[in-house]
Amino acid sequence: MGRSRKNKPLLLNVEITDVAAEGKAISRVDDIVVFVNGAVPGDIVDVQITKKRSSYYEGNVVAFHKYSPIRVEPFCRNFGTCGGCKWQNMPYERQLEFKAREVLNNLKRIGKVQLPEQQPILASAKNRYYRNKLEFTFSNRRWLSAEEMQSGEELKQREGLGFHVPGLFDKVVDIDECHLQAEPSNSIRNWIKAYAIEHKLEFFDLKQQAGFLRTLIIRTASTGDVMVIVTFFREDQKQREQLLEAMHVAFPQITSLMYVINPKANDTITDLDVCTYFGNSFIMEEMEGIKFKIGPKSFYQTNSLQAYELYKVAREYAQLTGNETVYDLYTGTGTIANFVARQARKVIGIEYVPEAIEDAKVNSAINGIENTEFFAGDMKDVLTMSFIEQHGTPDVMIVDPPRAGMHSDVIDTILLASPRRIVYVSCNSATQARDINMLDAHYRVVAMRPVDMFPHTHHVESVVALELRENM
Repeated sequence: MGRSRKNKPLLLNVEITDVAAEGKAISRVDDIVVFVNGAVPGDIVDVQITKKRSSYYEGNVVAFHKYSPIRVEPFCRNFGTCGGCKWQNMPYERQLEFKAREVLNNLKRIGKVQLPEQQPILASAKNRYYRNKLEFTFSNRRWLSAEEMQSGEELKQREGLGFHVPGLFDKVVDIDECHLQAEPSNSIRNWIKAYAIEHKLEFFDLKQQAGFLRTLIIRTASTGDVMVIVTFFREDQKQREQLLEAMHVAFPQITSLMYVINPKANDTITDLDVCTYFGNSFIMEEMEGIKFKIGPKSFYQTNSLQAYELYKVAREYAQLTGNETVYDLYTGTGTIANFVARQARKVIGIEYVPEAIEDAKVNSAINGIENTEFFAGDMKDVLTMSFIEQHGTPDVMIVDPPRAGMHSDVIDTILLASPRRIVYVSCNSATQARDINMLDAHYRVVAMRPVDMFPHTHHVESVVALELRENM
Protein backbone atom coordinates (compact mmCIF):
# COMPACT_ATOMS: atom_id res chain seq x y z
CA MET A 1 0.00 0.00 0.00
CA GLY A 2 1.46 3.36 -1.04
CA ARG A 3 0.64 6.83 0.30
CA SER A 4 -0.49 10.03 -1.40
CA ARG A 5 -1.40 13.51 -0.25
CA LYS A 6 -4.23 14.24 2.22
CA ASN A 7 -3.91 10.75 3.72
CA LYS A 8 -5.70 9.20 0.74
CA PRO A 9 -3.75 6.00 0.05
CA LEU A 10 -2.59 4.72 -3.31
CA LEU A 11 -3.30 0.98 -3.36
CA LEU A 12 -0.92 -1.06 -5.52
CA ASN A 13 -1.58 -4.30 -7.44
CA VAL A 14 -5.20 -4.58 -6.43
CA GLU A 15 -7.12 -7.52 -7.92
CA ILE A 16 -10.71 -6.75 -8.84
CA THR A 17 -12.91 -9.67 -7.79
CA ASP A 18 -16.53 -8.70 -8.32
CA VAL A 19 -19.07 -5.95 -9.06
CA ALA A 20 -21.33 -4.20 -6.57
CA ALA A 21 -25.05 -3.52 -6.71
CA GLU A 22 -24.45 0.03 -7.98
CA GLY A 23 -22.22 -1.20 -10.80
CA LYS A 24 -18.82 -0.34 -9.32
CA ALA A 25 -16.05 -2.92 -9.29
CA ILE A 26 -15.05 -4.43 -5.93
CA SER A 27 -11.84 -5.53 -4.29
CA ARG A 28 -10.84 -6.26 -0.70
CA VAL A 29 -7.60 -4.87 0.70
CA ASP A 30 -6.58 -5.52 4.33
CA ASP A 31 -10.18 -6.53 5.14
CA ILE A 32 -11.49 -3.22 3.73
CA VAL A 33 -13.95 -3.34 0.84
CA VAL A 34 -12.79 -1.07 -1.98
CA PHE A 35 -15.24 0.20 -4.63
CA VAL A 36 -13.40 1.04 -7.84
CA ASN A 37 -14.46 3.05 -10.89
CA GLY A 38 -13.33 1.95 -14.35
CA ALA A 39 -12.39 -1.67 -13.65
CA VAL A 40 -13.89 -5.12 -14.28
CA PRO A 41 -13.46 -8.41 -12.40
CA GLY A 42 -10.07 -9.91 -13.20
CA ASP A 43 -8.22 -6.59 -13.66
CA ILE A 44 -5.12 -5.99 -11.52
CA VAL A 45 -4.75 -2.26 -10.98
CA ASP A 46 -3.38 0.58 -8.87
CA VAL A 47 -6.18 2.49 -7.18
CA GLN A 48 -6.06 6.07 -5.96
CA ILE A 49 -8.47 6.30 -3.04
CA THR A 50 -10.84 9.28 -3.20
CA LYS A 51 -13.06 8.52 -0.20
CA LYS A 52 -12.22 6.79 3.09
CA ARG A 53 -14.80 5.39 5.48
CA SER A 54 -14.33 3.03 8.41
CA SER A 55 -15.87 0.08 6.55
CA TYR A 56 -15.04 0.84 2.91
CA TYR A 57 -12.98 2.93 0.48
CA GLU A 58 -13.81 4.38 -2.94
CA GLY A 59 -11.25 5.07 -5.64
CA ASN A 60 -10.24 5.37 -9.27
CA VAL A 61 -7.88 3.28 -11.38
CA VAL A 62 -4.60 5.09 -12.08
CA ALA A 63 -2.65 2.19 -13.66
CA PHE A 64 -3.33 -1.27 -15.06
CA HIS A 65 -0.90 -4.14 -14.39
CA LYS A 66 -3.05 -6.85 -15.95
CA TYR A 67 -6.23 -6.66 -17.97
CA SER A 68 -9.08 -9.03 -17.20
CA PRO A 69 -9.72 -11.78 -19.77
CA ILE A 70 -13.40 -10.75 -19.83
CA ARG A 71 -12.64 -7.10 -20.62
CA VAL A 72 -13.79 -5.81 -24.04
CA GLU A 73 -13.05 -2.58 -25.88
CA PRO A 74 -15.79 0.04 -25.28
CA PHE A 75 -17.49 1.02 -28.52
CA CYS A 76 -18.13 4.65 -27.52
CA ARG A 77 -15.37 7.26 -27.57
CA ASN A 78 -17.02 9.01 -24.60
CA PHE A 79 -16.84 5.93 -22.39
CA GLY A 80 -15.47 6.73 -18.95
CA THR A 81 -16.31 10.45 -19.21
CA CYS A 82 -20.03 10.86 -19.82
CA GLY A 83 -20.88 8.17 -17.26
CA GLY A 84 -23.92 6.86 -19.10
CA CYS A 85 -22.81 3.32 -20.01
CA LYS A 86 -20.39 2.22 -17.29
CA TRP A 87 -20.35 -1.46 -18.28
CA GLN A 88 -19.34 -1.11 -21.93
CA ASN A 89 -16.00 -2.68 -20.97
CA MET A 90 -17.74 -5.99 -20.18
CA PRO A 91 -19.36 -8.43 -22.64
CA TYR A 92 -23.14 -8.16 -22.61
CA GLU A 93 -23.47 -11.82 -21.56
CA ARG A 94 -21.42 -11.14 -18.41
CA GLN A 95 -23.45 -8.02 -17.66
CA LEU A 96 -26.57 -10.18 -17.69
CA GLU A 97 -24.97 -12.69 -15.30
CA PHE A 98 -24.12 -9.96 -12.79
CA LYS A 99 -27.61 -8.44 -13.02
CA ALA A 100 -29.40 -11.76 -12.56
CA ARG A 101 -27.20 -12.61 -9.60
CA GLU A 102 -27.82 -9.21 -7.98
CA VAL A 103 -31.60 -9.69 -8.16
CA LEU A 104 -31.39 -13.23 -6.76
CA ASN A 105 -29.02 -12.19 -3.95
CA ASN A 106 -31.26 -9.29 -2.91
CA LEU A 107 -34.38 -11.45 -2.85
CA LYS A 108 -32.54 -14.05 -0.75
CA ARG A 109 -30.55 -11.79 1.56
CA ILE A 110 -33.07 -8.99 2.12
CA GLY A 111 -36.30 -10.85 1.37
CA LYS A 112 -35.44 -13.86 3.55
CA VAL A 113 -38.30 -15.80 1.98
CA GLN A 114 -38.57 -19.16 0.27
CA LEU A 115 -37.97 -18.72 -3.44
CA PRO A 116 -38.65 -20.80 -6.55
CA GLU A 117 -35.97 -21.22 -9.18
CA GLN A 118 -35.28 -17.90 -10.87
CA GLN A 119 -36.21 -17.81 -14.56
CA PRO A 120 -33.35 -16.79 -16.89
CA ILE A 121 -32.83 -13.05 -17.23
CA LEU A 122 -34.59 -11.64 -20.29
CA ALA A 123 -31.95 -9.94 -22.42
CA SER A 124 -32.64 -6.82 -24.46
CA ALA A 125 -32.83 -7.63 -28.18
CA LYS A 126 -31.01 -4.36 -28.81
CA ASN A 127 -28.04 -3.33 -26.69
CA ARG A 128 -27.34 -0.23 -28.76
CA TYR A 129 -29.81 2.42 -29.94
CA TYR A 130 -32.44 1.08 -27.55
CA ARG A 131 -33.53 4.32 -25.83
CA ASN A 132 -36.53 6.34 -27.01
CA LYS A 133 -35.68 9.47 -25.02
CA LEU A 134 -32.50 11.48 -24.38
CA GLU A 135 -31.95 14.91 -22.86
CA PHE A 136 -28.88 16.98 -23.74
CA THR A 137 -27.59 20.14 -22.06
CA PHE A 138 -26.08 23.20 -23.77
CA SER A 139 -22.94 24.56 -22.09
CA ASN A 140 -20.72 27.53 -22.93
CA ARG A 141 -17.84 25.82 -21.11
CA ARG A 142 -17.80 22.19 -22.09
CA TRP A 143 -15.80 19.61 -20.15
CA LEU A 144 -12.21 19.45 -21.40
CA SER A 145 -10.46 16.12 -21.81
CA ALA A 146 -7.12 15.51 -20.06
CA GLU A 147 -5.39 15.73 -23.46
CA GLU A 148 -6.93 19.13 -24.18
CA MET A 149 -5.93 20.52 -20.80
CA GLN A 150 -2.38 19.20 -21.08
CA SER A 151 -1.90 20.53 -24.62
CA GLY A 152 -1.46 24.11 -23.38
CA GLU A 153 -3.15 25.38 -26.53
CA GLU A 154 -5.79 28.07 -26.37
CA LEU A 155 -9.14 26.43 -27.06
CA LYS A 156 -11.41 28.66 -29.15
CA GLN A 157 -14.32 26.23 -29.28
CA ARG A 158 -15.77 25.82 -25.78
CA GLU A 159 -19.47 25.37 -26.62
CA GLY A 160 -20.80 21.90 -26.02
CA LEU A 161 -24.05 19.95 -26.23
CA GLY A 162 -24.18 16.68 -24.36
CA PHE A 163 -24.47 15.00 -20.97
CA HIS A 164 -23.61 16.15 -17.46
CA VAL A 165 -20.43 14.70 -15.98
CA PRO A 166 -21.58 12.45 -13.09
CA GLY A 167 -21.56 14.40 -9.82
CA LEU A 168 -20.71 17.74 -11.46
CA PHE A 169 -23.83 19.80 -12.22
CA ASP A 170 -21.94 22.51 -14.13
CA LYS A 171 -19.80 20.23 -16.33
CA VAL A 172 -21.11 18.93 -19.66
CA VAL A 173 -19.38 16.42 -21.94
CA ASP A 174 -19.79 17.41 -25.58
CA ILE A 175 -21.22 14.47 -27.55
CA ASP A 176 -20.85 14.08 -31.30
CA GLU A 177 -22.04 10.45 -31.42
CA CYS A 178 -24.21 8.65 -28.87
CA HIS A 179 -25.00 4.95 -29.27
CA LEU A 180 -28.11 5.01 -27.10
CA GLN A 181 -30.73 6.45 -29.46
CA ALA A 182 -31.27 5.75 -33.14
CA GLU A 183 -31.28 8.36 -35.88
CA PRO A 184 -32.27 11.06 -36.38
CA SER A 185 -31.08 11.70 -32.79
CA ASN A 186 -27.37 12.23 -33.49
CA SER A 187 -28.06 14.22 -36.64
CA ILE A 188 -30.50 16.56 -34.88
CA ARG A 189 -28.16 17.18 -31.95
CA ASN A 190 -25.13 17.86 -34.15
CA TRP A 191 -27.16 20.06 -36.48
CA ILE A 192 -28.54 22.32 -33.74
CA LYS A 193 -25.09 22.69 -32.19
CA ALA A 194 -23.56 23.69 -35.53
CA TYR A 195 -26.46 26.07 -36.27
CA ALA A 196 -26.14 27.72 -32.86
CA ILE A 197 -22.39 28.26 -33.21
CA GLU A 198 -22.75 29.61 -36.77
CA HIS A 199 -25.49 32.06 -35.72
CA LYS A 200 -23.75 32.99 -32.47
CA LEU A 201 -26.60 31.84 -30.23
CA GLU A 202 -25.57 31.81 -26.58
CA PHE A 203 -25.06 28.42 -24.99
CA PHE A 204 -26.14 28.23 -21.33
CA ASP A 205 -23.74 29.13 -18.53
CA LEU A 206 -24.67 26.66 -15.80
CA LYS A 207 -22.79 28.49 -13.03
CA GLN A 208 -23.93 32.02 -13.88
CA GLN A 209 -27.42 30.90 -14.96
CA ALA A 210 -27.29 32.93 -18.14
CA GLY A 211 -27.56 32.33 -21.88
CA PHE A 212 -30.16 31.44 -24.49
CA LEU A 213 -30.08 27.72 -25.40
CA ARG A 214 -30.58 25.48 -22.38
CA THR A 215 -31.60 21.86 -23.11
CA LEU A 216 -32.62 19.60 -25.99
CA ILE A 217 -34.95 16.61 -25.56
CA ILE A 218 -35.38 14.07 -28.36
CA ARG A 219 -38.10 11.40 -28.15
CA THR A 220 -38.59 8.68 -30.75
CA ALA A 221 -41.19 5.94 -31.15
CA SER A 222 -41.34 2.55 -32.86
CA THR A 223 -44.10 4.05 -35.04
CA GLY A 224 -41.56 6.44 -36.61
CA ASP A 225 -42.83 9.52 -34.75
CA VAL A 226 -40.14 11.97 -33.56
CA MET A 227 -40.56 14.68 -30.90
CA VAL A 228 -38.00 17.44 -30.32
CA ILE A 229 -38.26 19.89 -27.41
CA VAL A 230 -35.87 22.85 -27.30
CA THR A 231 -35.67 24.68 -23.97
CA PHE A 232 -34.64 28.34 -23.98
CA PHE A 233 -33.55 30.20 -20.85
CA ARG A 234 -35.20 33.41 -22.06
CA GLU A 235 -37.54 34.42 -24.85
CA ASP A 236 -36.14 35.95 -28.04
CA GLN A 237 -38.92 35.40 -30.52
CA LYS A 238 -36.91 36.22 -33.64
CA GLN A 239 -33.96 33.95 -32.84
CA ARG A 240 -36.21 31.21 -31.50
CA GLU A 241 -38.45 31.14 -34.57
CA GLN A 242 -35.51 31.25 -36.97
CA LEU A 243 -33.92 28.27 -35.23
CA LEU A 244 -37.11 26.21 -35.06
CA GLU A 245 -38.03 26.96 -38.68
CA ALA A 246 -34.56 25.99 -39.87
CA MET A 247 -34.81 22.74 -37.89
CA HIS A 248 -38.25 22.01 -39.32
CA VAL A 249 -36.89 22.44 -42.86
CA ALA A 250 -33.75 20.39 -42.16
CA PHE A 251 -35.65 17.53 -40.49
CA PRO A 252 -39.11 17.06 -42.03
CA GLN A 253 -39.36 13.72 -40.21
CA ILE A 254 -39.91 15.57 -36.91
CA THR A 255 -43.62 15.08 -36.24
CA SER A 256 -43.71 17.15 -33.04
CA LEU A 257 -41.45 20.22 -32.76
CA MET A 258 -41.89 21.98 -29.42
CA TYR A 259 -40.25 24.58 -27.22
CA VAL A 260 -40.17 25.75 -23.59
CA ILE A 261 -39.07 29.00 -21.97
CA ASN A 262 -37.42 28.05 -18.67
CA PRO A 263 -35.94 30.88 -16.56
CA LYS A 264 -35.86 28.73 -13.39
CA ALA A 265 -32.82 27.51 -11.49
CA ASN A 266 -33.44 23.88 -12.54
CA ASP A 267 -34.00 22.08 -15.83
CA THR A 268 -37.33 20.41 -15.05
CA ILE A 269 -40.17 21.32 -17.40
CA THR A 270 -43.01 19.48 -15.63
CA ASP A 271 -44.33 22.76 -14.17
CA LEU A 272 -43.90 24.80 -17.38
CA ASP A 273 -45.91 25.31 -20.55
CA VAL A 274 -44.61 23.32 -23.52
CA CYS A 275 -45.55 25.08 -26.75
CA THR A 276 -45.98 23.39 -30.13
CA TYR A 277 -44.15 25.10 -32.99
CA PHE A 278 -44.95 22.48 -35.65
CA GLY A 279 -46.92 19.25 -35.86
CA ASN A 280 -48.62 17.40 -33.02
CA SER A 281 -48.29 17.98 -29.30
CA PHE A 282 -47.62 14.25 -28.85
CA ILE A 283 -46.11 11.17 -30.45
CA MET A 284 -47.74 7.74 -30.69
CA GLU A 285 -46.28 4.45 -29.48
CA GLU A 286 -47.87 1.09 -30.27
CA MET A 287 -47.90 -2.32 -28.61
CA GLU A 288 -49.99 -5.30 -29.79
CA GLY A 289 -52.20 -2.90 -31.71
CA ILE A 290 -52.78 -0.75 -28.62
CA LYS A 291 -51.78 2.86 -29.18
CA PHE A 292 -50.23 5.03 -26.47
CA LYS A 293 -50.27 8.82 -26.73
CA ILE A 294 -47.06 10.32 -25.33
CA GLY A 295 -46.93 14.04 -24.58
CA PRO A 296 -43.80 16.08 -23.83
CA LYS A 297 -44.18 15.43 -20.08
CA SER A 298 -45.50 11.87 -20.28
CA PHE A 299 -43.59 8.98 -18.76
CA TYR A 300 -43.03 5.98 -21.01
CA GLN A 301 -40.51 3.17 -20.51
CA THR A 302 -37.37 4.36 -22.28
CA ASN A 303 -36.68 1.02 -23.98
CA SER A 304 -39.83 0.54 -26.07
CA LEU A 305 -39.08 -2.95 -27.41
CA GLN A 306 -38.05 -4.30 -24.01
CA ALA A 307 -41.00 -2.62 -22.29
CA TYR A 308 -43.21 -4.87 -24.40
CA GLU A 309 -41.26 -7.92 -23.18
CA LEU A 310 -41.48 -6.71 -19.57
CA TYR A 311 -45.24 -6.22 -19.78
CA LYS A 312 -45.67 -9.66 -21.34
CA VAL A 313 -43.90 -11.22 -18.35
CA ALA A 314 -46.13 -9.24 -15.97
CA ARG A 315 -49.26 -10.33 -17.87
CA GLU A 316 -48.15 -13.95 -17.91
CA TYR A 317 -47.54 -13.85 -14.15
CA ALA A 318 -51.00 -12.30 -13.57
CA GLN A 319 -52.68 -15.45 -15.02
CA LEU A 320 -55.74 -13.55 -16.21
CA THR A 321 -58.79 -15.38 -17.55
CA GLY A 322 -61.03 -12.42 -18.38
CA ASN A 323 -63.06 -12.53 -15.16
CA GLU A 324 -60.71 -10.69 -12.79
CA THR A 325 -60.80 -7.29 -11.16
CA VAL A 326 -57.23 -6.02 -11.46
CA TYR A 327 -55.69 -3.15 -9.48
CA ASP A 328 -52.70 -1.55 -11.19
CA LEU A 329 -50.88 0.43 -8.50
CA TYR A 330 -48.44 3.17 -9.57
CA THR A 331 -50.05 2.94 -13.00
CA GLY A 332 -48.25 5.98 -14.49
CA THR A 333 -49.87 6.72 -17.85
CA GLY A 334 -51.78 3.45 -17.66
CA THR A 335 -49.51 1.46 -19.94
CA ILE A 336 -49.75 -1.83 -18.04
CA ALA A 337 -53.42 -1.23 -17.15
CA ASN A 338 -54.40 -0.79 -20.80
CA PHE A 339 -52.07 -3.60 -21.90
CA VAL A 340 -53.87 -6.17 -19.69
CA ALA A 341 -57.39 -4.72 -19.90
CA ARG A 342 -58.51 -7.04 -22.71
CA GLN A 343 -57.70 -10.06 -20.54
CA ALA A 344 -59.54 -8.74 -17.43
CA ARG A 345 -63.08 -7.88 -16.38
CA LYS A 346 -62.10 -4.52 -14.91
CA VAL A 347 -58.83 -2.64 -14.25
CA ILE A 348 -58.41 0.06 -11.60
CA GLY A 349 -55.31 2.25 -12.00
CA ILE A 350 -53.94 4.52 -9.27
CA GLU A 351 -51.13 7.05 -9.68
CA TYR A 352 -49.79 10.07 -7.80
CA VAL A 353 -49.35 12.40 -10.82
CA PRO A 354 -52.70 13.86 -12.04
CA GLU A 355 -51.36 14.58 -15.56
CA ALA A 356 -50.31 10.94 -15.91
CA ILE A 357 -53.81 9.80 -14.96
CA GLU A 358 -55.27 12.08 -17.65
CA ASP A 359 -52.90 10.44 -20.16
CA ALA A 360 -54.04 7.02 -18.95
CA LYS A 361 -57.70 7.92 -19.55
CA VAL A 362 -56.88 9.22 -23.03
CA ASN A 363 -54.97 6.04 -23.85
CA SER A 364 -57.99 3.95 -22.88
CA ALA A 365 -60.32 6.17 -24.94
CA ILE A 366 -58.29 6.14 -28.15
CA ASN A 367 -58.16 2.33 -28.02
CA GLY A 368 -61.85 1.88 -27.22
CA ILE A 369 -60.98 0.30 -23.87
CA GLU A 370 -64.00 0.78 -21.62
CA ASN A 371 -63.21 -1.45 -18.61
CA THR A 372 -60.57 0.79 -16.99
CA GLU A 373 -60.90 3.42 -14.27
CA PHE A 374 -58.09 5.71 -13.14
CA PHE A 375 -57.60 7.66 -9.92
CA ALA A 376 -54.99 10.25 -8.95
CA GLY A 377 -53.52 10.72 -5.48
CA ASP A 378 -50.95 9.50 -3.01
CA MET A 379 -51.16 5.69 -3.00
CA LYS A 380 -51.41 5.37 0.79
CA ASP A 381 -54.27 7.91 0.83
CA VAL A 382 -56.23 6.56 -2.15
CA LEU A 383 -55.85 2.82 -1.61
CA THR A 384 -57.96 2.35 1.50
CA MET A 385 -60.43 -0.37 2.45
CA SER A 386 -63.32 2.03 1.82
CA PHE A 387 -61.96 2.62 -1.72
CA ILE A 388 -61.78 -1.14 -2.25
CA GLU A 389 -65.32 -1.64 -0.92
CA GLN A 390 -66.53 1.00 -3.38
CA HIS A 391 -64.65 -0.19 -6.48
CA GLY A 392 -64.45 -3.93 -5.91
CA THR A 393 -62.13 -6.39 -4.22
CA PRO A 394 -59.08 -7.10 -6.40
CA ASP A 395 -58.44 -10.61 -7.64
CA VAL A 396 -55.03 -9.56 -8.94
CA MET A 397 -52.80 -6.62 -8.04
CA ILE A 398 -50.00 -5.41 -10.31
CA VAL A 399 -47.61 -3.03 -8.54
CA ASP A 400 -44.80 -1.08 -10.19
CA PRO A 401 -43.60 1.39 -7.53
CA PRO A 402 -40.72 3.88 -7.74
CA ARG A 403 -37.22 2.91 -6.56
CA ALA A 404 -38.14 3.52 -2.91
CA GLY A 405 -40.69 0.69 -3.03
CA MET A 406 -44.10 0.66 -1.34
CA HIS A 407 -45.15 2.57 1.78
CA SER A 408 -45.93 0.27 4.72
CA ASP A 409 -49.54 1.60 4.77
CA VAL A 410 -49.97 0.41 1.17
CA ILE A 411 -48.65 -3.04 2.08
CA ASP A 412 -51.05 -3.19 5.04
CA THR A 413 -54.00 -2.41 2.74
CA ILE A 414 -52.85 -5.03 0.22
CA LEU A 415 -52.76 -7.60 3.03
CA LEU A 416 -56.28 -6.62 4.10
CA ALA A 417 -57.58 -6.74 0.52
CA SER A 418 -55.99 -10.19 0.05
CA PRO A 419 -55.86 -10.45 -3.77
CA ARG A 420 -55.19 -14.06 -4.77
CA ARG A 421 -52.18 -12.98 -6.80
CA ILE A 422 -49.72 -10.07 -6.78
CA VAL A 423 -47.34 -9.21 -9.62
CA TYR A 424 -44.55 -6.97 -8.35
CA VAL A 425 -42.55 -5.14 -11.03
CA SER A 426 -39.52 -3.29 -9.68
CA CYS A 427 -36.54 -1.25 -10.83
CA ASN A 428 -34.88 -1.81 -7.43
CA SER A 429 -34.75 -5.43 -6.29
CA ALA A 430 -33.48 -4.40 -2.84
CA THR A 431 -36.66 -2.50 -1.92
CA GLN A 432 -38.72 -5.13 -3.75
CA ALA A 433 -37.17 -7.78 -1.49
CA ARG A 434 -37.90 -5.70 1.62
CA ASP A 435 -41.57 -5.39 0.61
CA ILE A 436 -41.85 -9.10 -0.23
CA ASN A 437 -40.56 -9.89 3.25
CA MET A 438 -43.46 -7.85 4.69
CA LEU A 439 -45.92 -9.79 2.51
CA ASP A 440 -44.44 -13.19 3.34
CA ALA A 441 -46.82 -14.11 6.17
CA HIS A 442 -49.73 -14.12 3.71
CA TYR A 443 -48.02 -14.65 0.32
CA ARG A 444 -45.47 -17.00 -1.18
CA VAL A 445 -43.27 -16.25 -4.18
CA VAL A 446 -44.19 -18.55 -7.07
CA ALA A 447 -42.24 -17.05 -9.99
CA MET A 448 -39.45 -14.52 -10.54
CA ARG A 449 -37.59 -13.17 -13.53
CA PRO A 450 -35.10 -10.32 -14.09
CA VAL A 451 -35.59 -8.23 -17.24
CA ASP A 452 -32.75 -6.12 -18.66
CA MET A 453 -34.05 -2.76 -19.83
CA PHE A 454 -30.74 -0.87 -19.86
CA PRO A 455 -27.75 -2.66 -21.44
CA HIS A 456 -24.26 -1.45 -20.42
CA THR A 457 -25.60 -0.09 -17.11
CA HIS A 458 -26.09 -1.82 -13.75
CA HIS A 459 -29.85 -1.15 -13.77
CA VAL A 460 -32.17 -4.15 -13.99
CA GLU A 461 -35.91 -4.74 -13.61
CA SER A 462 -37.29 -7.61 -11.54
CA VAL A 463 -40.72 -9.22 -11.88
CA VAL A 464 -42.00 -11.41 -9.05
CA ALA A 465 -45.32 -13.26 -8.79
CA LEU A 466 -46.80 -13.89 -5.35
CA GLU A 467 -49.71 -16.14 -4.51
CA LEU A 468 -51.99 -16.02 -1.47
CA ARG A 469 -51.18 -18.82 0.93
CA GLU A 470 -53.92 -21.44 1.11
CA ASN A 471 -54.64 -20.94 4.81
CA MET A 472 -55.33 -17.22 4.44
